[in-house]
Amino acid sequence: MAHPTFKAQPPLNATLTASKRWFTSLGIWGVTAGAGALLLLSVTPLVRREVLAKTPVLGNYYEDKTPVSDKPF
Repeated sequence: MAHPTFKAQPPLNATLTASKRWFTSLGIWGVTAGAGALLLLSVTPLVRREVLAKTPVLGNYYEDKTPVSDKPF
């Protein structure tokens, strides 16, 4: 029966390996949270006007084309 052997890893290498895993996971969670927040806040006029209307690809979709005379306030 073979016995497992373990090699010692330099501390910097172990730290880089662990940080790559954490940063990848945190990046995915961060992008997902940001996309969810924009989805939920897309009905808010401030978010629509200041963030979504200035997005290069989606800007035309979120522009307010309602005439001033038809706006209640």
